Amino acid sequence: MSPKLLYFITEDWFFRSHFLGRARAALHDGYEVVVVARESSHGKTIRDQGMRFIPLPISRRGLNPFRELITILRLILIYRRERPSVVHHIALKPIMYGTIAAIFAGCRKIINAPVGLGFVFSSGSWKARFLRPLAMLGLKVLLNPRGSTVIFENQDDVGAFVAAKIVRPQDAILIRGAGVDTQEFAVAPEADGSPVVILVARMLWDKGIGEYVEAAHILKTRGRVVRMLLVGAPDDQNPASIPTKALNEWNLSGAVEWLGHRSDIPELLTQSHIVCLPSYREGLPKSLLEGLAAGRPLVATDVPGCREAVQDGVNGFLVPAKDARSLADALEKLILSRELRQRMGEASRNLALSEFSSQRIEAETLAVYFQLSQKGMPSKNQTSRT
Repeated sequence: MSPKLLYFITEDWFFRSHFLGRARAALHDGYEVVVVARESSHGKTIRDQGMRFIPLPISRRGLNPFRELITILRLILIYRRERPSVVHHIALKPIMYGTIAAIFAGCRKIINAPVGLGFVFSSGSWKARFLRPLAMLGLKVLLNPRGSTVIFENQDDVGAFVAAKIVRPQDAILIRGAGVDTQEFAVAPEADGSPVVILVARMLWDKGIGEYVEAAHILKTRGRVVRMLLVGAPDDQNPASIPTKALNEWNLSGAVEWLGHRSDIPELLTQSHIVCLPSYREGLPKSLLEGLAAGRPLVATDVPGCREAVQDGVNGFLVPAKDARSLADALEKLILSRELRQRMGEASRNLALSEFSSQRIEAETLAVYFQLSQKGMPSKNQTSRT
């Protein structure tokens, strides 16, 4: 019988954008793949790949103890019925609920992937501050049960969780993000006309959208001729979601252009000159990896996750988080110098090819599955252990 790999993640759209390639690689390597998530509009896409999709009603914002207990019980039943060889839990709530379900169902081969840790760890709101100690307690108990493996996306998180004794060093693995298809995101010459800055993300305050808009106003007062694009939709499941009214007002102000959700990101990148993400905290943002592959210079914040993609002064600039003026200064350097953009863009492309190709990330992930399931062929690329 083929080994069975079960992914548990809250949203089907996040699985499609960040894990579908790895799941497809596992399928081709002989695994039966099952995905458990809330179904919105991507369940059919996942099923069409030859994977089984099990819808599970779950809310990232849910705090009702009765409803959350029902979710965990449903998950335990799924795990007992499916009896997966390996379970892969992605993000905070799936890690906690999935690990509980795995323990009760007798599943011992557990992979937990904290990715960016989300609103609870990036927001400064009272709700996040209230939930953070509870989340930390849950992680201490459930992130690294005996025999489990924890996959991190950046070295900062590896160091922090090992130092805090939440994760055993021998169980920590670094796999840097979701990878990027370097053929789909290919290099194109700069478009003619005024420089274009693009920010691709969910429209969340924690992505630094407010600072980006403020930086756009600063550049406008300095007389810089530049288009500042915002690409992405609000996320009503995230407490940090920016109201549509505010996005429309910014769009009308002329400082930024909000394009909403777009599926033609490779084309938008060929029309852009600079990729920006002033986030407060990340795992390893896919939008920056796509900017690397497209051969564009990056401007991002000096925070975990973003540091992995930006070598300050080489392929872009790192600026302090929540500092719109520093953000505007860094963008201005690139706006004023085509030569600097080209030099840094070449460095970005080289970094994408050497460190972040989807083939490399898929191979590293398959190696972890192999180590746990003892089925299939090991990857030629070895994973990075602390």
